[in-house]
Order: sequence, then C-alpha cells, then structure tokens
Amino acid sequence: MQLTARLAILLLALWCVAAGAQGQGSPFATTVSKTPILVIEFERVFSESAFGLRVNSEIEQAGRAIATENRRIEAELTEEERRLTDLRPTLAPDEFRKLADAFDEKVQRLRDEQDTKARALGARTDEARRRFLTVAQPVLEGLLREAGAALILERRTVLVAADSVDITDRAIARIDAQIGDGAAASPDPAPDTVPEAPEAQPDPQE
Repeated sequence: MQLTARLAILLLALWCVAAGAQGQGSPFATTVSKTPILVIEFERVFSESAFGLRVNSEIEQAGRAIATENRRIEAELTEEERRLTDLRPTLAPDEFRKLADAFDEKVQRLRDEQDTKARALGARTDEARRRFLTVAQPVLEGLLREAGAALILERRTVLVAADSVDITDRAIARIDAQIGDGAAASPDPAPDTVPEAPEAQPDPQE
C-alpha cells in the first residue's frame, strides 16, 4: 500500500533529523527510555487522535448518506420497473423496447454516478491520511529529538519491543495539543455536502 510505504520512508528519514540532536539530549518523559530506536503504532495514532476521530466521523457520516441515497434510488427504480412491466401488454413491441432501453440506460447512469461518489469518498479518506502524516511529521521529529533517538519504526514491523520505547500514546497527546482535530485547516468537504443523486425521471407513460 502506497501510504504504508510512505510512512516507512518517513520514519526511516527521521534518522537524519536526529544527527544534530545526539549530543544535546533534552529531557524526555520517564515513560520513554533514552534509546537510539523508538517504535510507534501509527494506525492507532491516527484513529485515536482528535484529527483522526474527526476524519473518521465525517467519512462515516458521508458513507451513511451515500448508502441512504442508494436505498432510495433502488426503491424508485424498482417501482419504475414495476410500472413499465405493467404497461407492456398495452404497448407495441417497438414502443416498449424503446422505454425498456431508456430505463436500462438510466439504471446504468445512476449506478455509475453512485460508484463515482463511493470512489471519491475512498480517495478523500486516503488524502486525509496523507495530510495527517504530513502534519504529524514535525511532532514525531520533536519526540525523536527529545528522546535522543535516531530512528522511529512502525511497531507492527518489529518482532519484539519494550513498552518503554513505544511513543504511541505520547504522540497522540502531543499531536492533539499542537494540531487539534485539524478542522480549521482541512479542505475536506463537510459531511452534508455529498452530492445529491439525480432525481428520478418521470415515467414516460404517467
């Protein structure tokens, strides 16, 4: 996954940040030992931070709105199909075929539009995570310098690590203090701005 690879590159790059800090050694919380290597559960940092909680709430709300739209559209199309079926005995074959083809095109168009919304929501989620990684980087660099460490690794990639070198909780607290939920600087659309599905076209025979 590209985001995971980017996270690994970022955490490895923090080795360079520590080069000038090794000889200075500022005080660090007693919960984290002086060590050249720290570990972090970055997924938990995102999901439990105020930033991540806001993003996940907005994404879930937008997803529910799309699901509600899908159910409404499905009900409308089912009713329209029923009316078209009822009309069939009263129409010439060619006339019915035209109406049926138009209905099929409408179904496909609406399906494509809803699929586009779902993909856009997924892209919005990925972009929010990338933005979080960007704004979290200075915080991680600060924690790295404070610990006099040279490297931060994703804990999932480490076989065994002492809890004393895990900075996950500290990173969450520091990010919340410095960044908050990130809403002020966030370009994400508000949850209620999910585009409305096109209104169903009137039945040709109504």
